[in-house]
Amino acid sequence: MGAPVAFTAAADIGHWIAGMHVRGTGDRAQPVWNPTTGQVARQVLLATAEDVAVAVAAARAAQPAWADMPPIRRARVLNQFLALMNEHRDAIAAMITAEHGKVFTDAQGEVSRGIDIVEFACGVPQLLKGDYTDQVSTGIDNWTLRQPLGVVAGITPFNFPCMVPCWMFPVALACGNAFILKPSERDPSPSLFMAELLKRAGLPDGVFSVVQGDKVAVDALLTHPDVKAISFVGSTPIAQYIYETGAHHGKRVQALGGAKNHMVVMPDADLDQAVDALIGSAYGSAGERCMAISVAVLVGDVADRIVPLLAERARSLKVKNGMELDAEMGPIVTREARDRIEKYIGVGVDEGATLVVDGRGFKVPGPDGKPLAGFFTGGTLFDHVKPSMRIYKEEIFGPVLACVRVKDFAAALQLVNDHEYGNGVACFTSDGGLAREFARRVQVGMVGINVPIPVPMAWHGFGGWKRSLFGDMHAYGEEGVRFYTKQKSVMQRWPDSIAKGAEFVMPTAK
Repeated sequence: MGAPVAFTAAADIGHWIAGMHVRGTGDRAQPVWNPTTGQVARQVLLATAEDVAVAVAAARAAQPAWADMPPIRRARVLNQFLALMNEHRDAIAAMITAEHGKVFTDAQGEVSRGIDIVEFACGVPQLLKGDYTDQVSTGIDNWTLRQPLGVVAGITPFNFPCMVPCWMFPVALACGNAFILKPSERDPSPSLFMAELLKRAGLPDGVFSVVQGDKVAVDALLTHPDVKAISFVGSTPIAQYIYETGAHHGKRVQALGGAKNHMVVMPDADLDQAVDALIGSAYGSAGERCMAISVAVLVGDVADRIVPLLAERARSLKVKNGMELDAEMGPIVTREARDRIEKYIGVGVDEGATLVVDGRGFKVPGPDGKPLAGFFTGGTLFDHVKPSMRIYKEEIFGPVLACVRVKDFAAALQLVNDHEYGNGVACFTSDGGLAREFARRVQVGMVGINVPIPVPMAWHGFGGWKRSLFGDMHAYGEEGVRFYTKQKSVMQRWPDSIAKGAEFVMPTAK
């Protein structure tokens, strides 16, 4: 593979409404940083409530004709979009690296996982089939069908600017809805690029819109009467706000929140595999993943054997410009996020945890030999972390791995189940019976057995438990189809089968 082409666009980033780029009506803007260089790359224009209203109006006008289109024709548009996503996957990955900072190979993987869900959505004719019962009562047939909600919206985070939107809009569009995306203002370029590809694929104008912005745009979507459903991925406090506010305004809401994912390592685990898994899942994407492993639960004597190996690997991480193909970790997305992460490291030291590897103050040499001014920090490793410590309880969202020592499997399972978050979890062991018991009893939505990051494939759906999910349905898969549609039941009979006289009871099977 040759060197990837860096994304260097410098023009202001606006909105996509009614099939075209627009600047909107507001005068507020926010810098988009290049986290590798520490420089402002461009400005993103922030939407007003009026801009959101224009996007909703365009969506409402375009949605009925899109919904009336046969599902197979909607699927053909998505199939054209699928081909364009495959054609431009490296261009999208370069945008992600430029604005988020994750390494290019990881960004390619993100785009690939988004493409998987587009491909799943192309099968919507099968997914929208209803049920039919002949002669449910004398002369009466009954069937169900699923119909689109209308105008729906998605509010997505900075850490997956391609994949997480793809959890939402392909399924929503396939089901016949119009979709409005409010992406993160930190890395907004992939959303506009995907909007352009959807238009090239033949999607009618107005069916997909992008409004850039902050809380002003979010609140406008949450309160607009024509927006029927909201999908959200982000932190737990905001997820709860989205859920409560959206529900208060009569909307269907799916709000995925924060995480503190554990990986239980049993004494019989393959040590080399466990070390590889912890290093990749804790430090990949600089720990800025809702499925990152941030707690290693070390059972029995495995702690003394594995911590030195983790320390050696954490110290040798290749932290550099993400466009370099041998990079293992890039910068943090913003200076504020980097400073917050490093503050947590200080908190851990103050609380009494053992700081085995300190990533603070990490410097990355640039092409001229001088340190890059980007938002870099190194991999950090703590040992002897206690459940009472903030670095155990709170989501740090950075490359910080906390090791907690427990005496046995029962204590490990209890530790995981007692945590307020229940997004993802893993268990590394060679014991099939123990693995089965763990998978059945752990109170977490996504479980990996010898798999550190158990993100389900496109046809299974994604979602956590406890304070990691507000709402009743997970993202994408058949759960996504149910979320973006409403069921209608139809009972039918014809005049020649109707008995004479008024009927004062409900139809029965008699």
